[in-house]
Amino acid sequence: MRSESGALSISDVRHELQRELGVQEKLLWAGQPRQGLLLRPSDTFLIPFSLLWAGFAVFWEASVVRTGAPFFFKLWGVPFVLIGIYIVLGRFFVDARQRRRAFYGVTNQRVMIVSGLFGRSVQSLDLSSLPGLSLDEKAGGHGTISFGINQAPYTWFQGTGWPTGRGRYTPCFDSIADARQVYELIRKAQREAK
Repeated sequence: MRSESGALSISDVRHELQRELGVQEKLLWAGQPRQGLLLRPSDTFLIPFSLLWAGFAVFWEASVVRTGAPFFFKLWGVPFVLIGIYIVLGRFFVDARQRRRAFYGVTNQRVMIVSGLFGRSVQSLDLSSLPGLSLDEKAGGHGTISFGINQAPYTWFQGTGWPTGRGRYTPCFDSIADARQVYELIRKAQREAK
């Protein structure tokens, strides 16, 4: 059952993760990212860029239609207008939907990220061989825990609803509550797993 914020109850999140557990595996923590529409630091660049893009695309298309240009030119601008609409508004809704369908778990053996916009994918990282662990904590205790070294050349697109290549980002628990406590729990579980 979802709360007013759109988050599932903790028992529902645990249920989503239970079906992925092995025989000897115990779920130590379960959670979801913050729900709803979310502005990120990268939006200080992306919002002005998206407004410029969309504004130019609409101006182009309106000019072409108004001047009676050939059909090809009218058709040429349509994808750019659609991309403009997506980067101005659509990406926020895609990001919210992705976070709504994301479930994070820490077990005595691994960290799990269950997600998927249209399907279900499970990403697991063994505690004993995590390539790295970093915490980015914000005021109020929310934060992001990243696992490994970031592989994406433009990390400010990560988590923005911007269509990035699958597997080209650092796995993370994005925008979770009580991030420091979860970070310390993972570090403790890592020590016990060795």
